[in-house]
Amino acid sequence: MVTVYSLTALLFAYLFGSIPTAVWLGQAFYGIDVREYGSGNAGATNTFRVLGKKAGIAVMVIDIAKGYTATNLAYIIGMSVTGPQNSVVFVNYQLALGVTAVMGHLFPVFAGFRGGKGVATLFGMILAVNFEASMLCVLVFVIVLLLTKYVSLSSICAGFTFPLSVVFLFQVSIKSEVLYGMVVCVLILVTHQKNLERLLKGKESKVYLFRKKTN
Repeated sequence: MVTVYSLTALLFAYLFGSIPTAVWLGQAFYGIDVREYGSGNAGATNTFRVLGKKAGIAVMVIDIAKGYTATNLAYIIGMSVTGPQNSVVFVNYQLALGVTAVMGHLFPVFAGFRGGKGVATLFGMILAVNFEASMLCVLVFVIVLLLTKYVSLSSICAGFTFPLSVVFLFQVSIKSEVLYGMVVCVLILVTHQKNLERLLKGKESKVYLFRKKTN
């Protein structure tokens, strides 16, 4: 059911997603627009590369919070619209709000519609929708990152983990959640096309979390 409340929630979800964390943090504390350096991406990974660990972690946490907060606006819309928690309608509203927030991150109105790749915001969304599957994604992300030092490859592997886990491990029966998981895979592949090309050529930058790269 489309109501004034649901449309307002979608608007707020987009505005939450549009907060250009990397851009604002870089400009406020470093005098740098991260989109002009590194990969040119306004996300946590490029912030790690350009501004360092502290800035990168801050951007990542806030971007996750954007997706999580926007998705949970479903609770504010009201049970009369969404139905009981974990019902199909409720989850569908969560997904709609989360996707809207991701679109805001990709095309932020506050930063000239030049945003990031949306991985952290996507994670915040799945954290709100399916906590168990999201934790498995985190585990896969961390393992791949520690083994390869490639954030892009870790993100791709974690993205593929979500639909596989909801279908085969957690056996989720809500079709829209399964479909969303498949869309996540496609979206991550599309937004990481250049990263995939660099990975295949051996030119992708690595991120060292616990030590600096030495020559």
